[in-house]
Amino acid sequence: MILAKVIGNIVSTVKNPHFEGKKILIVKAVDPQARELDESAFLAVDHADAGEGDLVLINREGSGARLLLGDQGIPVQSVIVGIIDRIEVKND
Repeated sequence: MILAKVIGNIVSTVKNPHFEGKKILIVKAVDPQARELDESAFLAVDHADAGEGDLVLINREGSGARLLLGDQGIPVQSVIVGIIDRIEVKND
């Protein structure tokens, strides 16, 4: 699982039929303090009704992503599985 922030969305008039009716968002990994990491942004299928600016939890593993979407033929690696309300980190 990956913590990430939604930074944009994808609009496409022509796409793979497996993606019909699915929202694809642009996300950027963040650390537990919600600071963006120095990694490239990537795409994730939205399964939690997330929007731009939301902190989200992402399953970034192809088999698990296809299982969550109930479509073994969909060419996907990342799925947004939750919207994060708050992150609490206990400092020792």
